[in-house]
Amino acid sequence: MVQASGLRHVVLTGGEPMLSNESTSFCNLLRAEGFHLTVETAGTIDRETPCDLLSISPKFKSSTPDSIQHPTWSNLHEQRRMPIETMRRLIDAAHDYQIKFVVDSPADYDELLEIVKQLGVPSESVWIMPQGSTNEAMDAAAQWLKSWVEQTGFRYCDRMQIRWYGNRRGT
Repeated sequence: MVQASGLRHVVLTGGEPMLSNESTSFCNLLRAEGFHLTVETAGTIDRETPCDLLSISPKFKSSTPDSIQHPTWSNLHEQRRMPIETMRRLIDAAHDYQIKFVVDSPADYDELLEIVKQLGVPSESVWIMPQGSTNEAMDAAAQWLKSWVEQTGFRYCDRMQIRWYGNRRGT
């Protein structure tokens, strides 16, 4: 049915697509059917990821759930969110890759630069997107974020799914 649509590009995303043991076989199936496959991952699971583009989106410390309201999730998230060696192995095995950050405020800059340094990736492989659930919020963030991105040599990318469909699941 998907082939009949004429679409040729599939993006595997949502939560963490590499959690499933079947993710590798699913990726192999999609590629065998001739689809260009992008896999979006937090880069926390070291699993064979056959794809055309691996999009790794590291999670900032600020993404950790509140430790008072959710102590177990907070602790687990903090333990698992930044496995640099796992990310390096994924990058080394990837046909093509990008590192993508969703930046909430200038307070994220130092951590972002440290992650890029630890990964040892070139600046042209780093994509920066504004946090925001409305066009207005993204427009406001773009005002301070775009100039910083230009100074660092990274690439700026808008969050088109928000612009096209709003802040809703399934887009």
